[in-house]
Amino acid sequence: MTKRQALGWLAIGALVLIGWLARPFATGLLLGAVMAFTLEPVYAALVRWTRRPTMASVLTLLGSGAVILGLVSGFASLFVARAVVLARLVHDQVQPNGAIYAWVQSVADWLGRLGLSPASVIERVEAVAGELASRSAAIAGSVASGTFGTLIELLFTFLAMDAVLRHWKQIVAAVAAVAPFEASHTHALLGEFRRVGRITVTGTVVTGLAQGVLATIGYLIADVPQAVFFGICTAFASLIPAVGTLLIWIPIGIYLFLSGHPTRAIIELLWGALIIVGLSDYVIRPRLASDSAMPAVLVFIALFGGLEAFGVSGLIVGPVVMSLAVAVLRIYSREEKSAGS
Repeated sequence: MTKRQALGWLAIGALVLIGWLARPFATGLLLGAVMAFTLEPVYAALVRWTRRPTMASVLTLLGSGAVILGLVSGFASLFVARAVVLARLVHDQVQPNGAIYAWVQSVADWLGRLGLSPASVIERVEAVAGELASRSAAIAGSVASGTFGTLIELLFTFLAMDAVLRHWKQIVAAVAAVAPFEASHTHALLGEFRRVGRITVTGTVVTGLAQGVLATIGYLIADVPQAVFFGICTAFASLIPAVGTLLIWIPIGIYLFLSGHPTRAIIELLWGALIIVGLSDYVIRPRLASDSAMPAVLVFIALFGGLEAFGVSGLIVGPVVMSLAVAVLRIYSREEKSAGS
């Protein structure tokens, strides 16, 4: 083995070691990179204004961090406050003079025919409704317990953002120099990574906003109390894997039905199924996150497979990984055709 070969194997070992150490924070690093691609126009404008890349990067990071933390903390505090109010409202509705009480009484009577005590059923429903407010505080506490891990993830996200914003050209040149294939292929893959990362983040954000707006319209049509608040909840819920917006509009529809408004409940549930889910998840999201050269089936595999494998971040990670895999296959196909001709 020559010295050059030994040095090459040593370099590979170093890369493997770095990757192993960075593995726990891989998602944060990837999200930081794609966020940097998305915010690159803002960074470029700040560079032209300040003429100082470091200051421009710091301003971009501070601005994006303030927006993210402000939205999350503001929504969390609003959610807890509204949850307490709604819990009290539900508790009042299941009292003897409440709108839901008659329905609960009829269900309890029906259960009594099966040998269950109607009084115990009603007492249990009232107890559950009375505990909702206290459970809201418990939910807030459980969210706070995960704050430290979230802050660590955000730290690596912002570090990756800073590195990509200020040193992307150097990163591309360094990777092209050590990659075991042609420099043109490396530039093509990293260019695809940059392009798809920007498209994916934009698609995820725009889809969430679209679902929030469409949900608010549906809640207003169905005369749902606090329609704007529930619209904001729906926008945030769109980021939750698998269930997503169903966590918001299905309970609302059930509440409308139980409170004696079956027509409004049907309208709200149909709107949720056809517009909030159907239009947004199967028309808007794939179009925003898709590539004209990528088959639609691969777009859906990337979106839902990413959700299954990575959770919420899979909405971004999945399409990026899929696009890079497709790009590798295209490069390989072109090389094979060139070799065969």
